[in-house]
Amino acid sequence: MAKEKKLVEAITSMEEDFAQWYTDVVKKAELVDYASVKGCMVIKPAGYAIWENIQKELDARFKATGVENVYMPLFIPESLLEKEKDHVEGFAPEVAWVTHGGLEPLQERLCVRPTSETLFCDFYARDIQSHRDLPKLYNQWCSVVRWEKTTRPFLRSREFLWQEGHTAHATAEEAEERTIQMLNLYADFCEEVLAMPVIRGRKTDKEKFAGAEATYTIEALMHDGKALQSGTSHNFGDGFAKAFGIQYANKDNKLEYVHQTSWGMTTRLIGAIIMVHGDDSGLVLPPRIAPTQVMVIPIQQKKEGVLDKAFEIKDILSNFRVKVDDSDKSPGWKFSEAEMRGIPVRIEIGPKDIQAGQAVIVRRDTREKQVAAIAELAEKVAETLDTMQKDMLERARAHRDAHTYEVTDFEAFKDTVENKPGFVKAMWCGDEECENMIKEVTGATSRCMPFAQEHLSDKCVCCGKPAKAMVYWGKAY
Repeated sequence: MAKEKKLVEAITSMEEDFAQWYTDVVKKAELVDYASVKGCMVIKPAGYAIWENIQKELDARFKATGVENVYMPLFIPESLLEKEKDHVEGFAPEVAWVTHGGLEPLQERLCVRPTSETLFCDFYARDIQSHRDLPKLYNQWCSVVRWEKTTRPFLRSREFLWQEGHTAHATAEEAEERTIQMLNLYADFCEEVLAMPVIRGRKTDKEKFAGAEATYTIEALMHDGKALQSGTSHNFGDGFAKAFGIQYANKDNKLEYVHQTSWGMTTRLIGAIIMVHGDDSGLVLPPRIAPTQVMVIPIQQKKEGVLDKAFEIKDILSNFRVKVDDSDKSPGWKFSEAEMRGIPVRIEIGPKDIQAGQAVIVRRDTREKQVAAIAELAEKVAETLDTMQKDMLERARAHRDAHTYEVTDFEAFKDTVENKPGFVKAMWCGDEECENMIKEVTGATSRCMPFAQEHLSDKCVCCGKPAKAMVYWGKAY
């Protein structure tokens, strides 16, 4: 028990120091390790397995909407990057450059992709000729490099994994429809699979993607009251098409520019899972995303028949992602280990249980225990995992709603941001000056103009002029 206590104590309490708690969980649950390249991370098996499940779920959803996977080069010639002015200006501070090939200086610098719009546009300009070639619905799974100054595992690193979808359409309406479709796909995925409630909405012009006509976002609230942008979908209109000359012959054989979209989700989702669901004992993984859903822990495993029964239970539960912890550590240590790694359900089986033809099921999130007959174990585990998945979403939603505040004047706004971490809903006139002033004075940024608009007052919270939209504001990662 001393060992078990020590293991749990090794994680800083989230109330005491949330940033340190996060780092402790990431390290002690063995999700990542630091790399010899500053600002980069080694994603260890436990972390990568979560990403694989995210990939698998998202990929199936993409393909159900007609999307195909492709792969673009890692390098972008400087001349290509500079074709879309707003885009290059937006990314310039974060770009890493390759200047030599072997020992020879390159004739033209190559950028290590921070995102692949320019590569897709260059390709589409050659690949799209006729209306029969449209739509193009492509996605790539890859890594990107952005030379961030301040880094933190999963949330912000110089190289991270993601998917980036890039589509080309004949009309503006089709492009807008696809942009919203993918945002809703992301939101449903977060809520159904990650048990993470999100706000769906549009970014202000100041916060939109460089070169986009409109950026839509899903915003989640972390346990400490900070917002996390969890997925974005951009409508490019025909801006990139004009810069890159992407035209098609319509049905009347007249040339028209295509309309494009781009959308992405990254490994920062793993950071979101940690910060939305974790507790002082470590990770709490939603069952649908957990690499191991059930850990069978034998008690007094050296006694005859105990290990055999543990593996028999594993076979009974073969429909789930299940493991047996047959290491020579104490049961108490194993319980702590399973808790810290966020495994949704553990099953305890010892000599007395075997005699009674039963096992003990323990839920990770609430630590509730129930005794179940071994014959009914598969059914009970399925019920427990389903209930846990639903409860985790409801708990996260209740936490978000309890930390979402409405204000109508600037004094109340400042006081709320200062003293009550969370989302602040307030009206806005649409002027970037007010947006800048709010950030300067309070540190809060506009998170999104939600699709579900509410009328809180007639006036902008900052300047008092007539309001144009209700905005979610907050401090963010």
